[in-house]
This record gives sequence, structure tokens and C-alpha cells, in this order.
Amino acid sequence: MSNYRRDRVSGGTWFFTVAVADRKSDLLIREIDILRDAVRRVRHDWPFRIDAWVVLPDHLHTVWTLPADDHDFSTRWRLIKSHFSRALPRQEIVSRSRQRKAERGLWQRRFWEHRIRNDRDYRAHLDYVHYNPVKHGHVTRVADWPYSSFHRDVSRGLYPNDWGGGVDLDGRFGE
Repeated sequence: MSNYRRDRVSGGTWFFTVAVADRKSDLLIREIDILRDAVRRVRHDWPFRIDAWVVLPDHLHTVWTLPADDHDFSTRWRLIKSHFSRALPRQEIVSRSRQRKAERGLWQRRFWEHRIRNDRDYRAHLDYVHYNPVKHGHVTRVADWPYSSFHRDVSRGLYPNDWGGGVDLDGRFGE
């Protein structure tokens, strides 16, 4: 078994990318209510703050801040994926390696995480999260994508509703 080295910082702020196994799928937006419920359930028992979130058809990006005495984001992702998967009927194709481990075939096994280092890094990742639907060609304006914390942040005065034009988001973050 692989031994992944995770950056374990209690109370840290993290950027994540999590994807479904079938990258041509629209599963996450088709079943958005199930995903929202899974996140709500996990946050009840394993609190974390959602600083930014966007759900696209086949993947999601989010920025979380964990409680001051906690660094365990992996358990939170395992539980979110598990709650989501259990709420759906078994219709996906499951590889032999997943069958041997009694896994579903909905999610990619791993996720990408990056610990936010400073205010500039934080802002860049929030912008990246919110701009992602435009980057992937789902909409031409950030405000037109319904599955995003952008709308919450507009109502809080953190972004203007017409934000997103002329933003330089080349995807190079962190290391």
C-alpha cells in the first residue's frame, strides 16, 4: 500500500481538487443535492469552514479551513465520498482492483491538496475556485454558474457580481 505524505497542520487552510472516476460524467451537478447532503452530514460531525467551493460536472474545487486542533482532512473526504456514493444506486462500471477492495467506481481514489501558505496564496486559490466554470467553458461569466460559493461571497461583499473579466489564472499555485 502506498504511504502518501500529507502536510499535517492543525487549523490549516487547504485547497482541494476532487474528481469522479468518469471524467465525461455530469454526476456531481446531476446529483448536487446528494453531494450537498453528504457535505452537511460530515460537517456536523467533523466541522470545517468552507472558504470557497465550486462543483463542476466531473470534479470540484474547494478551500477549507480546519479547526485549530485538527488536521484530518482525509477522513472528511473519505466520509463525503462515502455518504455520496452510498446514496446512489450501483450502476457504474467497477474495475477488478476496485472489486477486490469492495470499492465503488464513482470517485477517483485520490485527491489533490495544497496547504495555503499566505494571504496572496489564499486569494489566488479563491479566485481559481470561482473562475473554474469559465475556464472549463461551462459559462462565460462567473456569476452564471449556480454551483459555486461565488454567489455567497458576492452577497458578503467580497466580490462584485461582474467579477471574472481579465483575471490572470494560469493554474500555477503553491509549490
